[in-house]
Amino acid sequence: MTYLEKLHAIQQINQSWVCVGLDPDPQRLPVHVVTRYDEPVLPFNKAIIDATADLVCAYKPNLGFYLQWGAAGMIALERTIAYIPNHIPVILDCKTGDIGHTQGAWAMGLFDQWNVDAITVNPYVGAEAVLPMIGKRPDKAIYLLARTSNPSAPQFQGDLRDGTGLAAAVIETSQTWDVAGHLGYVVGATYPEELAVARQMAAHGNFLIPGIGAQGGNLEAAVQYGADSVAGPVISASRSVIYASGAFDFAEAARGAADQLRQRINTARGLQ
Repeated sequence: MTYLEKLHAIQQINQSWVCVGLDPDPQRLPVHVVTRYDEPVLPFNKAIIDATADLVCAYKPNLGFYLQWGAAGMIALERTIAYIPNHIPVILDCKTGDIGHTQGAWAMGLFDQWNVDAITVNPYVGAEAVLPMIGKRPDKAIYLLARTSNPSAPQFQGDLRDGTGLAAAVIETSQTWDVAGHLGYVVGATYPEELAVARQMAAHGNFLIPGIGAQGGNLEAAVQYGADSVAGPVISASRSVIYASGAFDFAEAARGAADQLRQRINTARGLQ
């Protein structure tokens, strides 16, 4: 099964384009979880996964949030990936982007050892950041950083509306690369007009869309321009879901926030 087939299948089963980011911040974890467990990351993640697995199309742990916990965090990340149900895609947000042999090592660790389905990649070094990873892995995917959701993104990425800058170059050039796996793009909902242009430029690339939730991105634009020819977009929310409550009901609150986002998306899709 290819990545897009797996993604499309779970989107149909759960009627969801919601991706929950699993980002364990030591300053925001519920106090009772931190005090109960010597290593609280995995129990926290398990509770979030158990509460939301029927509402999502993917989970997206961010590597940085695990590195800050040291070796315990890396163990928790590995076990979190293994705990996520096999039919739900796992996107590891690591934004790796090195030359060929180093990218090959990243791919062996993340794809072959941890068995994640997709990762985020910074394409600044060019094709060498991509080909060693999915050149010969038809069941895997990468999401190239194209138009990120942060406020300073235009400094280097330019403006897709005028077709100049790094973001436009990434989308245009990457579509000429011969890859076995799927090549998707990170396009933030905080730049809705550029999201529309990105879809015109990359008709078949799946979009990972951050910026919904705490960053206040445009959900309607994400829905309107997000879908490709096979699957819907992966609309990511982290803080607004997993930290919906810092009390004993954190998992139930996360479920409520994820379901509310799913309903908003489905309403915009015309499903409700």
